[in-house]
Amino acid sequence: MGKRVLITGTSGYLGTSFKQYIDKINGNMPQDLWHVTFVSMRNDKWKEIDLSEYDVILHAAGIVHRKEEPDMEQLYFDVNYRLTKELAEKAKADMQAKQEVTGSAHKMQFVFLSTMSVYGIVTGRITVNTKPEPTNFYGKSKLAAEEALQAMQSEDFLVSIVRPPMIYGKECTGNYSLLEKLATKIPVFPKINNERSMLYIDNLSEFLRLAMENEATGIFCPQNQEFVNTSEMVAKIRKSYGKAGVTIPGFGWLLNILAGKINLFAKVFGTLTYDKSMSVYKNVGNYQIVDFGESIHGSKH
Repeated sequence: MGKRVLITGTSGYLGTSFKQYIDKINGNMPQDLWHVTFVSMRNDKWKEIDLSEYDVILHAAGIVHRKEEPDMEQLYFDVNYRLTKELAEKAKADMQAKQEVTGSAHKMQFVFLSTMSVYGIVTGRITVNTKPEPTNFYGKSKLAAEEALQAMQSEDFLVSIVRPPMIYGKECTGNYSLLEKLATKIPVFPKINNERSMLYIDNLSEFLRLAMENEATGIFCPQNQEFVNTSEMVAKIRKSYGKAGVTIPGFGWLLNILAGKINLFAKVFGTLTYDKSMSVYKNVGNYQIVDFGESIHGSKH
């Protein structure tokens, strides 16, 4: 069954990738097509839109990957927290106004793309018992938004909070694209015994589609079925480009030191995982449709 989805942010990687994913699905559906549109949050024009026209608001707009100087805290909270709260309040108010006018039992789902950063953990394993304790403006502002949204949830205003780990895929930016460039240029790479939770963009898009289709609510931590080892990832990246490579043991101590001092090294070479039990959802279904090897081939820039 199709949905009417409004995505916030007109150029974000996650939102545009989801739209492309849905377009492919629409091409195989004779009826009940999904209708996905975008709205910019960079000005106040979104406030003029009747949000009750949509079944789902996918809130993907936000501030991320900015250097966190002390004077940036206000910006993070203005965008990631206050703007999210204002959008959700308007969405719920528009929905309730429509219910009063039409007498319908129209529901709306608000899907918020949050972050693994709300846990404030750089290395280690996150379990169901791990409490969110963010350490930076990004994580703190996202967690504040989560709490505001959860307070607004009702039987007809459904809230879904998604805390993905590192996301990668074709045309992605950030740490994965840097690692890909490094892998294609360096034939010799340290052998690293680490594990990382990661999420391929098509697996995320399928998760979002299923969560919307099933009107799933709650806090979700989706990830690939397999944990990722950085050395294995580099080898698979090189193989996808038709290049051979060699991994050499003995550099783990150096990378561990660097991971403790430099955030980028920790994100790529450290161990950081969600317990796998946190990523299986009966109210969503199987979203892990692309395995690790296939995802690396599909991520080639």
